[in-house]
Amino acid sequence: MIDPHAEPPHDCPLCPRLVTYRRENSAAHPDWFNGPAPSFGDPDARLLIVGLAPGRTGANRTGRPFTGDGAGVLLYETLIKLGFAHGRYEARPDDGLTLTDCMITNAVRCAPPGNKPLTSEEITCRPFLTGRIQTLPRLKVIVTLGDVSRRNVLKALGQKASAAPAGHASEAQVGPYRLINSYHCSRLNTNTGRLTPEMFEAVFRRARALLAD
Repeated sequence: MIDPHAEPPHDCPLCPRLVTYRRENSAAHPDWFNGPAPSFGDPDARLLIVGLAPGRTGANRTGRPFTGDGAGVLLYETLIKLGFAHGRYEARPDDGLTLTDCMITNAVRCAPPGNKPLTSEEITCRPFLTGRIQTLPRLKVIVTLGDVSRRNVLKALGQKASAAPAGHASEAQVGPYRLINSYHCSRLNTNTGRLTPEMFEAVFRRARALLAD
């Protein structure tokens, strides 16, 4: 059953610009998911990964976060390597991949034009992020992918955006949660060398170590 506090309905009407964009995509590609991408993973997760928003041809198409676009390859392969995911990532929601002790969500659940949500859309969607965090009873570590995600998580927790430092591999304790920020695993960052697989893996090794304490 979908928790209405943590997951918006498929026809969520709250952000007019995103609704218009969703309808445009639905008209052009009626076989796509074309809705708020639901969180994916283990409801007993101690690790939550928060991205920014679904990609148009990624989660907006497939209905699973980071599935179908370039960012998902590095993310899921890293999670498999560190034992947070099991199976084989084949960039489709029916590939049988499962997450263990881990959940993935986005700060904004609908695909935005140009992959850039408006600040107002981040604010409107934030109660779902807060709800998702609150529905994970064992949550201990949150990995934010990118600075916008970091700021949204902090605000979802009732904190100022300055409550945790920016930058790759930066950490902060926010209430009961340890936040670790990473550069986003986008193709832009990986192709330019701003984020290497080793840098990304180190973030999740740190998360694994924190969970072992």
